[in-house]
Amino acid sequence: MDEAIDTLVAGANDGDADAVKALFARVYGELKLLARRQLSHAADATLDTTGLVHEAYLRLAQPAGRSLHGHHHFFALAAKAMRHIVIDRARARLADKRGGACVHIGGIDDAADVVDGAEMEPDQLLRLDRALTELAADEPRLAELVELRFFAGMPVADIAVLQGLSERTLNREWRRARAQLHASLYPDG
Repeated sequence: MDEAIDTLVAGANDGDADAVKALFARVYGELKLLARRQLSHAADATLDTTGLVHEAYLRLAQPAGRSLHGHHHFFALAAKAMRHIVIDRARARLADKRGGACVHIGGIDDAADVVDGAEMEPDQLLRLDRALTELAADEPRLAELVELRFFAGMPVADIAVLQGLSERTLNREWRRARAQLHASLYPDG
């Protein structure tokens, strides 16, 4: 199955619109699982898995600036697109909630929940997004690991293949990423 997806990814890279459609049709079920994982972190009743998959499709189907490197890379980009959609909606919800004024981000009760999968309110998602953006500036590989593991729900074995690292190394880096996110979220403690 991975080879067939890789063939469709190659066609999509070449600008073949039919390959893009076939790719999404082929992986639609997996994208729904990915969307469900993304939405499990967000307390947003206005967006369902189908809507998130379709919005991600609209972002990923744009040929400008897209260069895919196989099925793992495709799913990593899909996870990132979905994360951005969820974060954008959280920003909009907070802006609406506060009359469109400047948004003050509150605290998160338990940092372990943040990196272990608890449902988060929009302000918590935004705070995590900010911490992840800071992590990406200093440690891009760690930030990608968090995106793939936390937001995409990708198993360590698949991430190891994607990044060309051992599972042991990734488990060690996962602990490092969690510690750095905790330090960023709680600078005083």
